[in-house]
Amino acid sequence: MSAKEVVQKFYKSDALIDSEVIKDFLHPEVIVEWNSSKGFIQLDYDSLLSLSNDLSKAYVRSKVRISHIMSENDLISVRYSHFVKTIENPREEMLLAHFMVIWQIKDNKLFRGYQMSQLS
Repeated sequence: MSAKEVVQKFYKSDALIDSEVIKDFLHPEVIVEWNSSKGFIQLDYDSLLSLSNDLSKAYVRSKVRISHIMSENDLISVRYSHFVKTIENPREEMLLAHFMVIWQIKDNKLFRGYQMSQLS
């Protein structure tokens, strides 16, 4: 599987809200450097599992719409919007945020992520 296919498969899965699914995509030494609206956050394997678990408590559905994806060797750049359905209102899809991320793939897993986000 190509690096681009790994990233596409990740965003098409329920990994963002399912800590069991996300395990299949994360390299054991994964690090994500995230510039968010709350400031800079650095996440490792355990904190990404925890984040996925926290998201699953608030959202019943998660959908990523990729607008741009480019690859060069083991680096994949992705621009996407993240939509969710809340537990309180599972019929209404809501835009959570817009993201831009560069992923480095190692051993067919997400190894390094450099991400920026903007709330909707």
